[in-house]
Formats: sequence, C-alpha cells, structure tokens
Amino acid sequence: MLHCSIMAEDGIVVLKPTAPLTTADFTGLSALVDGYLADHARVRGVLIQAESFPGWDSLAGFGAHMRFIHDHQRRIDRVALATDSTAIRAVEALATCFVTATIRHFPYAESAAALAWLTAPRADQRSDDPQIASRIAN
Repeated sequence: MLHCSIMAEDGIVVLKPTAPLTTADFTGLSALVDGYLADHARVRGVLIQAESFPGWDSLAGFGAHMRFIHDHQRRIDRVALATDSTAIRAVEALATCFVTATIRHFPYAESAAALAWLTAPRADQRSDDPQIASRIAN
C-alpha cells in the first residue's frame, strides 16, 4: 500500500509505502500528480518515506511503477529518499541513469532534513526571486 499526499503550496508529493506496491497504488498516485500538474508546470519534489522498502506485489506492480516514472519524471525537479533500506543505494544509482530529477538519500530519521532539501532553492534559481522566497517562507 502506498499512502500519497501532496503539499500543494510547496509542490511536494509525499509517498509512504507500507506494503508491497501494487498497480492500484500507481493508478492513484498518477491521478494525484496529474491533478496537480493540470494547474502547475512542475512538481518541485517527491519525498519517499519508508523505514524499509516493501518491494512490489507483482511484476505488474513493478511495471506500473516504471510507467509512472516514464510518464512523470521530466516534470519532477527533485526526489528525496528518506529510508534506512540498504537496497535503496542500488535503486538510487540506477534511477540517476533514467530520470532528470536530482535524487538524494537521507536516513529515515532525517525525513525533516529531506523535506527541507526539497523546498530549498535550486542552485539554478535566484534566491532573491520573490516567488521562491514566498514558497520557502510558507
């Protein structure tokens, strides 16, 4: 099961997998993200919080995950992985080959630091930009 929410003011999608991921999980996630993207150009970041990675319930669940990444990765700026899973290092290394988002790993206990990184201005954005300053202040 994948608990999904969006911090709309910040453009941050928060994902909390608690059981093996299913096709239905990614159908719901796609609907949430597509709804947000209907009114916004990009998703500022995705925060994935999981003490350990639960895997997928089937090959179809894995395929749905890959389709979600394929369909949305160009409109996501950053991905923060807040997890203690040792397998995530391999996933992180592999993902950097296929996605345009910047990916960073944090220990699970440092989920707040992961969220702070997602909301911080990117190096290619001016910190004196009023829109950025407004989003960070909120």
